[in-house]
Amino acid sequence: MGFWRREGRWAALLAGGFLAAYHFPISWIGQSTWMPAPLIESLALVRWYAREHVLLCLVPAFFIAGAIGVFITHDAVIRYLGPSAHKLIAYGVASVSGSILAVCSCTVLPLFAGIYRRGAGLGPATTFLYAGPAINVLAIILTARVLGFEIGVARAVGAVVFSIVVGGTMALLFHADEQTRLAAPASPPPPASGRPGGRPLWQTALFFGSMVAILIFANWGEPRGTTGVFASVHSAKWWLTGLAALALASMLVMWYGLPWPSLLVGGGIVAGTGILLPGHAAVPFTIGAVGIAGMSLRAGGELEEWVDSSWTFAKQILPLLLVGVLAAGLLLGRPGGSGLVPATWVSTAVGGNSFSANLFASAAGALMYFATLTEIPILEGLLAADMGKGPALALLLAGPALSLPNMIVIRSVLGTRKTLVFIGLTIAMATLSGTIYGWLGT
Repeated sequence: MGFWRREGRWAALLAGGFLAAYHFPISWIGQSTWMPAPLIESLALVRWYAREHVLLCLVPAFFIAGAIGVFITHDAVIRYLGPSAHKLIAYGVASVSGSILAVCSCTVLPLFAGIYRRGAGLGPATTFLYAGPAINVLAIILTARVLGFEIGVARAVGAVVFSIVVGGTMALLFHADEQTRLAAPASPPPPASGRPGGRPLWQTALFFGSMVAILIFANWGEPRGTTGVFASVHSAKWWLTGLAALALASMLVMWYGLPWPSLLVGGGIVAGTGILLPGHAAVPFTIGAVGIAGMSLRAGGELEEWVDSSWTFAKQILPLLLVGVLAAGLLLGRPGGSGLVPATWVSTAVGGNSFSANLFASAAGALMYFATLTEIPILEGLLAADMGKGPALALLLAGPALSLPNMIVIRSVLGTRKTLVFIGLTIAMATLSGTIYGWLGT
């Protein structure tokens, strides 16, 4: 009851705002003549974001971020991602994280905030921040198939190298600030009774693996083809998500002391209803998440800490994201639409392989919001409209990793100065990569 007394108003406010966005009558509003088109685009983008990304993307990400703060010790983060960690391991792990996490620029934010606040060095943390959404195996494969093998390879190689260069540069530029930050505790030490104690590493790995599996399979995009591994996984995505939910609920019962009914609520409902009604998966997903959270709060101890930590991330990040999505829609509209900046300006400015075209593509991509894989059909249309290959690569390197909503949240974690440098490095590296690629291709 302590949680609800403290956070009840915030929870009701966020839930009410989410439901309003989810059920916003955009089709009725769109028929009116009194509302400006950019505002309609903005509201439509917010509704689309609420329906497609909050429940299936952000909710699992918040739970994972909360678990990082509770079940992974500060010493473990320092050992593998801290300033004293072996650079090859720290940057290597961070740079290839996207091959496992098929996340967008917003879903990666709670995970980034979690490891950064637990003591990860700025370099590996920002490498992870860029690489998480940029190095997506499915996106890279589809890029190669749809846009061409060469640009697919350039995207894969460029993203890995890019992430390490950006992270390493951030670490060098802010070395003194990092020494000060890491000299203080990453977070207040939790009560002794709330720690996992001697729980084996393999149990913690399986626990996190089940949550990552839920995040991945619940958001597995539909490939263009009907055959192959990715198509097979898509056809079985809710079976796989359900199995991962059952595994998570079972581990919470066996290892973390959650009551047995949570196995049915947290796993069975998600598995059963998601499989039987895949078109309405948000309903069982919500029931499972709320059920697990409620039972964990009642159980107390480290499980209560887990929910409380997850909620802290949600409360800090979700409002900023929704405001950012609203602003992005107002300025640039939805994919295929126009905001205050007409879409024709974008298509005209990215023709050829000039430096200015690459710079514009990088900056525009950094501001736009791309859900996972949506950048590919958008670029396909722009390439058909004579977009240069260099600007196409620049947009692929800057777009998925950054967005206006993403920038707003990064600032709340890193501060204004570090955020501006990170954005500047990302746009500069994307511009340079696109210019070189365009020059080599001519």
